[in-house]
Amino acid sequence: MRAAALYSAAGSLLLTALTAAPAGSTPVAPDGAEQQGTVVAAARAKASGIDFGTCADAKDMPGSLQCGTVSVPLDYAQPGGRQIKLTVTRVKATHKDPHNSKRHVPRQGALVYNPGGPGGDGQYFPLVGLIPQWKRIAAAYDLIGYSPRGVGRSAPLSCEDPKRFFKAPSQAPTYPSESYKQERIAQAKAYAQGCAKRSGSGLQYFNSLNNARDLDVLRAALGEERITFMGASYGTYFGAVYATMFPSHVRRMVFDSAVDPAPDQIWYRNNLIQSAAFESRWADFRDWIARHHDVYGLGKTAAAVQHSYTKASAQLAAEPAGGKVGPAELQASFLQAGYYDDYWPTRAKALSAYLKGDPKPLIDQAGPATEAAAESENSNAVYTAVECNDAPWPTDWKVWDRDNTRLSRVAPFETWDNAWMNLPCAFWPAPQQQPLDVRTGPGELPPTLILAAERDAATPYAGAEEMHRRLSGSTLVTERDSGTHGVAGGPNRCINGYLDAYLLEGRLPEQSASCAPHPEPKPAAPGDRSHPTPAKESLKGKAARR
Repeated sequence: MRAAALYSAAGSLLLTALTAAPAGSTPVAPDGAEQQGTVVAAARAKASGIDFGTCADAKDMPGSLQCGTVSVPLDYAQPGGRQIKLTVTRVKATHKDPHNSKRHVPRQGALVYNPGGPGGDGQYFPLVGLIPQWKRIAAAYDLIGYSPRGVGRSAPLSCEDPKRFFKAPSQAPTYPSESYKQERIAQAKAYAQGCAKRSGSGLQYFNSLNNARDLDVLRAALGEERITFMGASYGTYFGAVYATMFPSHVRRMVFDSAVDPAPDQIWYRNNLIQSAAFESRWADFRDWIARHHDVYGLGKTAAAVQHSYTKASAQLAAEPAGGKVGPAELQASFLQAGYYDDYWPTRAKALSAYLKGDPKPLIDQAGPATEAAAESENSNAVYTAVECNDAPWPTDWKVWDRDNTRLSRVAPFETWDNAWMNLPCAFWPAPQQQPLDVRTGPGELPPTLILAAERDAATPYAGAEEMHRRLSGSTLVTERDSGTHGVAGGPNRCINGYLDAYLLEGRLPEQSASCAPHPEPKPAAPGDRSHPTPAKESLKGKAARR
């Protein structure tokens, strides 16, 4: 069942009404000066290349990982002006066929990856070549990761003191009072002002158009005439912007969990639709818990599981677990389970243990990762800057209040949390752009591959369909009845087969195709230590929304 059909009739009608809210106007093409500036910067990067060497944190990295930098203009309209350095990582093609040790695999070029966000850091991507599902691709391609502008060491953005970033424990009212709303408005204004104060006059240049230009400079620095690129989540959006701006520079492109690129959806409407989709994914998770009531004891129906969750949230509001896990931390922890179903067993186990008197698993999973405060604050700053800079947002609080109040009646799980996440855009101090009309005509762009899970909440399936319509010659491959965000190189062999065929042979199905869902996770009993904690657990904190 497609994502567009996941919502109740009331929810669908409501979203139709909400998307009439003013959140932008007619998109325009990139400025000619910036186009010329990109040509200048790319030529300069091609001449200098990238001097790859030992990584600064080499003691923690496999020896095959190399690091370097590439310089790009802060403002492409002034290519000779201030330059910023982007951190780039590489693992060279192994040339080793994992199924035939005697076969030498020819190099096909560089495969550049972006994990999304905005604010995601791709510098560790090349290490995926150590994973079995990626070995064939790693044999043929130099795997390239990088930290986009603003992220990590790449001219890092900051909007507040990282020591103040985690404000745990926090409340998360499903139906906030007027006084609470005023508190959050004040916080949003202060955050927006902090972004301007800590980031200076260059704040406006952290946007998707410049991310696409940076990608072209990186392509040139790598010595590639045409780029092979894989973007996940938000990475699909600026990848599509790149495809629109530089179609002749594309060799192959993979869009994994595609964002709806329609200009009138960027970004206010996309966030409303995302909140509605998370309600459906939360229902999927509750159904799964209910089917395993014998393990967790949280209820035999989705409604009963909701009651258990609501009970835990109320208890945490009265007395935070360990003094640091309140309702907001609980909600953020369970939101991660909306992204990735491999979180389901550990989250359900923690909730069950908490309601039975043992708060430790919940504290471990939902407590603020203070050791990662600087990284989390930076990621959040980049997310906010890019989304706020990319497009106009409603500046009247009454619009936000109306739309989110209506939506929360049918989709309470994520609606207000998403609104607070994005509210600084209502008070943004930097100039806001008009989104590019992402679109390519027949023959302009080589065939591209779009991958999507049918019940993905972070990037609802209708967005993948829109991306498919806008990129002529693209093919959409769907993982049916599944909601994991990001499917490339995961547990679904069918999806990976299409990915390998495309990247290694340039082969796509003649028409859009689909795959059966990957198996649901197996439950983990409260005393069971055999179920591993998801690898993504190390990235605890306020996750970027795409």
